[in-house]
Amino acid sequence: MSISTLTLTDHQVQKLVQDELAWTPDVDEAGIGVAVEDGSVTLSGDVDTYAERVAAVAAAQRVRGVSAVADELRVHPRGAGGKTDADIAAALRRSFDWTATVPETIKAEVRNGHVTLSGTATWDYQRRAARRVAENTRGVTDVTNAITLSERASAADVSKHIKDALAREAALDSQTITVHSSGGVITLTGSVRSWTELLRAGRAAWASPNVTEVINHLVVQS
Repeated sequence: MSISTLTLTDHQVQKLVQDELAWTPDVDEAGIGVAVEDGSVTLSGDVDTYAERVAAVAAAQRVRGVSAVADELRVHPRGAGGKTDADIAAALRRSFDWTATVPETIKAEVRNGHVTLSGTATWDYQRRAARRVAENTRGVTDVTNAITLSERASAADVSKHIKDALAREAALDSQTITVHSSGGVITLTGSVRSWTELLRAGRAAWASPNVTEVINHLVVQS
């Protein structure tokens, strides 16, 4: 039997996560510890950049058998050139100016390398674009995304539109997902087969022009 047809043990999941970290080109797995309990993965240790931290978490989430990921990684930049908070803030301003998908209404505050994004955006992809810029800025140790979406007129059939969008996703089994809407707030409940499916379902819900918040209560059941 192949490993995909069996219920994976925590030891097997640990080995698969370690292999995936080693396979991911923008992650140095040597400094990352992996612990697994009942399918829940904890990553610990030090990484060079916040972007590497994000990539390590994403790599663990991709692995079959992983139900949750606890991120206890610490960012200790090497060769950051002694960048100050003012240096990081200036770099962010320049990057925002050059990124077409980041609106001028989004601001960044930097304190001890921790970036807090604020302001408003029209679409969730704009909010995610601003976060990606911050994640990939040298010297950043953490990112808090406090950007809000501007209010829009709600559509009475928004739940059906989102359910249809989930059904169109080839990688999703929409039959196990329930969509509830209240104004611009969407709540997803039910189960999915992997963390990747959970994230895909959330992005599909965010794609609606009438959504201002998505509460993702989906559960991963391998």
